Amino acid sequence: MTRTARLFQLMQALRSGTPPRTSVDLAQDLGVSARTIHRDIDALRSLGAVIDGEAGFGFTLIEDATLPPLGFTDDELEALVLGLREVELIGDPSLSAAAGAALRKLQGRLPQRQSHRLSHAILAATRFDRPAAPTIEVAALRQATWDERAVEFAYTDVKGAQTFRRVNPLSIVYMDRSSVLLSWCHLRRDFRIFRLDRMRGMVVTDESFRPQRVPLLRSALERLRAERAEDCGPDA
Repeated sequence: MTRTARLFQLMQALRSGTPPRTSVDLAQDLGVSARTIHRDIDALRSLGAVIDGEAGFGFTLIEDATLPPLGFTDDELEALVLGLREVELIGDPSLSAAAGAALRKLQGRLPQRQSHRLSHAILAATRFDRPAAPTIEVAALRQATWDERAVEFAYTDVKGAQTFRRVNPLSIVYMDRSSVLLSWCHLRRDFRIFRLDRMRGMVVTDESFRPQRVPLLRSALERLRAERAEDCGPDA
């Protein structure tokens, strides 16, 4: 269990149990030591949770920092609104719908003044020409990327040539006129970029490349930066 997951479970235990909860009881619930509970209580306090009590007497959750109202500054709120509205415009259908749902959830959890500010935000995102629509299920591609599973698809390049590819998906990039997949191509044995609107019949395979995605992505981005610097020249 990751520490983040454990902290979340500890908060759930503090909410649901009859206070005060002793470190021994909490340790049994989470399957860890009492010393770990003490460290995690300190971590939650540092994150803003108000927890009364101490070792030997038990702990009581007084104020939960994870519940509303949310502590956004006005500039942070504007940035969130602008970013989510941009995703509504350029994201694939499921991601676009998720951005709209996130905005509605955010509005419902904000204090009244900021909820009004969100509804009447002065910033907007507009695209007169949206990126070309993808011809694959992007939600499945996103999940395959998170799961670090190779995918297969037919691809048509800019000259009309068709090939069949198996790749390790590393990152999806939403650009001005198209959305692209940054990947490691099994056919070319190198990094390749594929436009999502030129991919057909994508299938997620059982082949796992875990835990290589992060180092591969780092190498791919370093390659792109180096190529960009070379194209621009020393005086750019």
